[in-house]
Amino acid sequence: MKLRTLGLLVVAALALAGCVATPSADSHSTPVAEQVSPALAKFYQQRLAWSSCNGPYTCATAVVPVDWSHPEGATVSLALIRHAATNKKPLGSLFLNPGGPGASGVTFIRTSLDYAVDKTLTDSYDVIGFDPRGIGESDRVTCTDNAKALDEFIYSITPGQRGSASWLASATTEAKAFAAGCKSHSGDLLAHMDSVSVARDLDALRAAVGDQKLNYLGYSYGTFIGGMYAQTFPTKVGHLVLDGAVDPSLNSTDSLIAQAAGFDMALGDWAAWCLTQKDCPFTGSVATAKTQISQILATLEAQPQRGSDGRMVGADTFATAIIAPLYSKNSWKYLTDLFTKYRDGNVDAALSLADWYNERNSDGTYNGNQLEGYTAVSCLDSPASAPSTWDATAERLKTAAPVLGPYFSYGDVLCANWPYPAVLTPAKLGPTGSAPIVVIGTTGDPATPIAAAQSFSAQLQNGRFIAYSGEGHTGYNRGSSCVNALVDAYFVSDQAPAATTHC
Repeated sequence: MKLRTLGLLVVAALALAGCVATPSADSHSTPVAEQVSPALAKFYQQRLAWSSCNGPYTCATAVVPVDWSHPEGATVSLALIRHAATNKKPLGSLFLNPGGPGASGVTFIRTSLDYAVDKTLTDSYDVIGFDPRGIGESDRVTCTDNAKALDEFIYSITPGQRGSASWLASATTEAKAFAAGCKSHSGDLLAHMDSVSVARDLDALRAAVGDQKLNYLGYSYGTFIGGMYAQTFPTKVGHLVLDGAVDPSLNSTDSLIAQAAGFDMALGDWAAWCLTQKDCPFTGSVATAKTQISQILATLEAQPQRGSDGRMVGADTFATAIIAPLYSKNSWKYLTDLFTKYRDGNVDAALSLADWYNERNSDGTYNGNQLEGYTAVSCLDSPASAPSTWDATAERLKTAAPVLGPYFSYGDVLCANWPYPAVLTPAKLGPTGSAPIVVIGTTGDPATPIAAAQSFSAQLQNGRFIAYSGEGHTGYNRGSSCVNALVDAYFVSDQAPAATTHC
């Protein structure tokens, strides 16, 4: 795995489709009247022109400054998609972000609205998905114009023993070349991909659609954007629900170790389920199954296998294939299939799962720019750890997550060679305003363990924590009527849940 940690996407099986506007009468948003500096007025008071796109949706483009500290300079365009409230009497706009960082909010709404929110919210709000700066259909950061080069970066096998001097030298060479490509292809935007800039964009969007305060549902890494918004604009918080929270106070190392442990935990949960199924490729105990999985990864680390398309599958790609189905219990069957196929000498299932995770198509092209966007944001949002600490971190990872932890190690090599320094440092949230903010944590969440959500909620001035006992990443609209009822009452009836609620 080339990155310091794994993408925190809300995973669903999505059929991607383009958002192409069709001719129709434009519907303009009326910006809210509020006082901002003359330099910011053109962004806060812009009139968004919404045009029909993909059936029940309308699409628009907003413009914000690349650098909010110099709003007179270059600008970046942001893509938006809206589903109008079906009751025709919207309570306002509800902005959504699916996480990543690097996930497309436009694609999320266009292809899976019912997965993103339930009927109560689609009835009551104009639901808006947006692609953050540099992501998806917004003006995007890119690191190469060659899909084969991206393939090489993601799927290539670094020679040598992991963590050795020769291995690190090769990994550093790869990282420097990739980072240089990002800088040359992306321009000044690459230096301003941080989540505070995204929060400032979101405030301008809020004003442009005519809302006095922000209503926002952030999943996974989208919770970090919500936290940055709340501490940057505490008086503009309307209703914020942050589901599957990322702890802003954790440094990259501690966050990585917690996440690796979360995936190892989820792998054990899958193994316990698998052992009750007739088609499970393992027998015996959970511990035995996890030992055998460790042996599979070690074998592929030493002797990668070739897939039918010619690509090699090493331990990194196979570990990605293991992790991808762990985001949702509904996908556990694909993990069973992965090990069954491997037992039969076939690694194509590993490539298919890794491709799904990396948004790679069967023809070798990629949807969006998830990897580039993820890297650009994460390297600015938290400093890379010092290379002198990487060996110790690798040992901590082995202890915390014996099966998958080793393949999370040395992931900071890319951010350590990024062309721009981080602009944020890990810290507890500053004042976030008096409005209640809802945070959801799921006991079986592998990507954002529930402890992170608990910590996040405690850092808010008026945090309301929902602890959901379940499997998979995030909790709202994932099958719990308890969680859905609490979230819906908060958004629709302004009824905030108790300080702590268990579902």
